[in-house]
This record gives sequence, C-alpha cells and structure tokens, in this order.
Amino acid sequence: MTADLRGKHALVCGGSEGIGRASAEALAALGADVTVLARRAERLAEVAAALPRPHPDQQHRHVAADVSDAAALANAVTALCAKYPVHILVNNTAGPPGGPAHAAAPEDYVNVFRQHLVAGQVLVQAVLPGMKAAGWGRIVNIISTSVKEPIANLGVSNTIRGAVAGWAKTLSSELAPYGITVNNVLPGYTRTQRLDQILAERAAATGKSADDVARGMLATVPAGRFAEPAEIAAAVAFLASPAAGYVNGINLPVDGGRTRSL
Repeated sequence: MTADLRGKHALVCGGSEGIGRASAEALAALGADVTVLARRAERLAEVAAALPRPHPDQQHRHVAADVSDAAALANAVTALCAKYPVHILVNNTAGPPGGPAHAAAPEDYVNVFRQHLVAGQVLVQAVLPGMKAAGWGRIVNIISTSVKEPIANLGVSNTIRGAVAGWAKTLSSELAPYGITVNNVLPGYTRTQRLDQILAERAAATGKSADDVARGMLATVPAGRFAEPAEIAAAVAFLASPAAGYVNGINLPVDGGRTRSL
C-alpha cells in the first residue's frame, strides 16, 4: 500500500487540538509538510514545532485564522497557497452547540452554516488552483455520523452537517476529472473537548452526572468505548494517501459500530 506523502503539503483546519491535531500528526508521520490552521497563533506554533519529521526536509507551518470570518480566512489561505500550494485539505471545524432543532434561533443556523459550509467553500476555492496544477488532490471533511442518523439534541449540527455532506458529494463528482478526491470521515464519540462539551450539556439537561451520561452513550456503541483522536486520524491519513486514489465521494463512519444504517 502506498502511503508515502513526501512532497505533499497538507492544510489541517482545527489543528490545535483533538482530531485536527491528531490528523496533522498522522499526515506528518507519512512525510507530508503540514500547515495547521486555527485561531490561536501561539498554540499553533507549539503544535507545528512538535509535529513528526521523519524526513529532514519536511517543513511544518501554522496559520492563525477564524473560519467564521470568510474574508480573513480567504486572505490567509490564499496567501499560504501562493507560496506553498496545498495538495491535501483536512476540513475540520468545531461542532455547534447542542439543543433541539425547534428551539434554535434562525440566526444559529445561519452562523453555523457560515462556519462550516461557507468556510469549507472558501478553503476549497483557495486550494483548488494548486491541486489542479498538480493533477492530484485530497479533500477530507470531518463531519459526523449524524449525516446518516440524526443525533438527539444536536438539531443545528444535524442540519448543517447534512448540508456539508451534500456539498462534498457534489464536489466529488466535479473534481474527480482533475485527480482530486473528496471524502467525509464521520467520527463517533471521540475523546476530545467536543465530547466533554456534549457530556456537560446532556448532564445539565437531564440532571444526571456526566459519568452516567457517558455510560448511556457507551451503551449504544458495540465496541464499548470512546474513540481516541488518533483512530479518527488514521482514517483521514488513509483517505489522504495515494492508496485511496479510487475512493471518492464516500461517508466513512469511524464509530465503533454505533451507526446502525448501511
């Protein structure tokens, strides 16, 4: 299996922690030059400095940008790509707050749509020239198993994640002739700050302890445990590799078997 990413440049969003950081580490370990993007420049600098360098010529960088500011995001990523064309985009953004769909304010949907789908479109348009010039590209979106089965009390997230999945599927057909694949990784319950947030929100809503909520969640997972970020990152790294060149337009659950649908 060919998984050597030497000579490739990966842009990993949400790269300061959790699944984003783990994905950056996995891609760097395969030889890619990696740029991590998030809001906190100081934290990003630490992450970039700590990324693996199995080859002495690897160069890792960081870009501080807020995905909710489309203009600033476009400027930052376009400037990066002008110097260092991007071949791999890992589109990863923090999950929206919880709550039932009917109770969310209309502007909540607009804001999350902007942070996820609009930001993704900005990123794709910035990296596409470099991918087309190379005749090779990988776009991997970190979404959620909710695109297959809506998750209770995540109404806004369920809605916008579904929109992103539809956008990605459309892109996969449009970009395949250029040697570019577009795929989605759907993490299950993973040990990240997002999981801590969900546990706290559900505990507050139900009056249960966070431990009781966690046990209830794990009861729905055949594997009987939460995922580690590195396990999600392994799927990202495969889809970003040359070995996955004929894998395009899929939604890949990495969830310990929790998703019941086909």
